[in-house]
Amino acid sequence: MSKRFTKQSIDWAQLQKLVPPDEKGKFLAFKAKADAYLRRVNANPPELPKIDWKKYQSLVPVAGMVEKFQKEYEAYKVPYPEDKLSATIDEQWKSLEPQIKAYCDEREHDIKEASKVLDAMKKLPTFEEMTMESLYDLYPEQALDPVKMPTFWPHDEESQLGYVIKQKVTK
Repeated sequence: MSKRFTKQSIDWAQLQKLVPPDEKGKFLAFKAKADAYLRRVNANPPELPKIDWKKYQSLVPVAGMVEKFQKEYEAYKVPYPEDKLSATIDEQWKSLEPQIKAYCDEREHDIKEASKVLDAMKKLPTFEEMTMESLYDLYPEQALDPVKMPTFWPHDEESQLGYVIKQKVTK
C-alpha cells in the first residue's frame, strides 16, 4: 500500500509571510482547498478494506472465478514512481547558491549606496527653505543660470536654441 503522510510538509505560517498583501485572498483560498483535501484524505483509512473472499465464493455460482479474482487482486501492486529528480534538484540548488549569494551581496551594496544618497538628501534644506541661490550653490550644473547660460521657457533641452534632434541608432 502507499504510505500515509502524517505531517504537513508546507509551513503555512512562513509561506503566508512571503505572500504580498494584494494576494492574501488567493492564498487563503488555496490554503482552504489544501486543508479540505487533507481532511478528505485523512477521513479514509490508510489501508484498503479487507475483502471477504469466502463470502464471495458462497455467492458466486461460477467455479474458480472468485479464486482467479483473488489471485489477480493479491498479485497486483500499484506502481509508485521512484524519485529520480530530487537529487538533480538538490544539485542544481547547490550550484545556484553561490549565484544567489552574489546577487544578494550586490543588492546589499546597492542598498548601502542608496542609503548614502538618501542620507545626503535628508541633510538638504527643505523645499520651503531652499532658494534659487542655494540650489545654484548645491547643484550648479542643474540650476538655472540666466547670466552664463540663459534658457527659454520651459527650460528643457528641446526648447533651447541650437537644439539638434538626436538620431536613434539602429543596429
